[in-house]
Amino acid sequence: MSALLEASGLALRFGAVPALDGVALEIFPGEVVAIVGESGSGKTTLLRVLSGMMRPEAGEVRYRDPEGGLHVVHEMGEAELRRLHRTDWGFVHQNPRDGLRMRVSAGGNIGERLMAVGARHYGNIRAEAAEWLRRVEIDPARIDDMPALFSGGMQQRLQIARTLVTRPRLVFMDEPTGGLDVSVQAKLLDMIRALVADLGLAVVIVTHDIAAARLLAHRLLVMRRGQVVEQGLTDRVLDDPQHEYTQLLVASVLAA
Repeated sequence: MSALLEASGLALRFGAVPALDGVALEIFPGEVVAIVGESGSGKTTLLRVLSGMMRPEAGEVRYRDPEGGLHVVHEMGEAELRRLHRTDWGFVHQNPRDGLRMRVSAGGNIGERLMAVGARHYGNIRAEAAEWLRRVEIDPARIDDMPALFSGGMQQRLQIARTLVTRPRLVFMDEPTGGLDVSVQAKLLDMIRALVADLGLAVVIVTHDIAAARLLAHRLLVMRRGQVVEQGLTDRVLDDPQHEYTQLLVASVLAA
């Protein structure tokens, strides 16, 4: 099976600080890869570079389209990259307000994404939006409510519905449970796991939460100071960590 996304030699510095230092990885269709590490390790920078939102100083990110053609992400034009984000890709932000149109209704937020891929029949769009509200456990009767009327957890579920409604092949998630209450986090993680499995999506998720990574991810990348210090199958890395930094991360969770 060919990789859906390939990155090699990624490097980026912020002043004297190496945010990325020779990072390479592959993402395959249908797999969930978690990137973990402490604040400042480079994990969010890596996600933004992989998704084309930030340009590296060195290295390359390549995306394989449904026909098998390879595209260098940072050589794409702005319009082409925007179209990719509307169709084959999705991005779930830590703060749902960054991924929602706050002046557009819940149904309108979902419907906009459908219209971006060619849907035009109002009745079908509204019915699909209502179905997706159900899938993310929001009462479809609230289809015309503005997102500002929703709780933080509901806004995050709405953002996920907006992102997944077009069934993208690859989804980037940046701390999707960050800032939420523990009980809300657990419910959201269960929902994400079920939707990802049902749709067969490839997902790259950044999280500081080792438990969330274990629940969601097939593979794990551990980052420190801009480098991937360990990677492998999630259970193997967490049950038998080889790098001393990974050992400290796992030990800190066990001690909590």
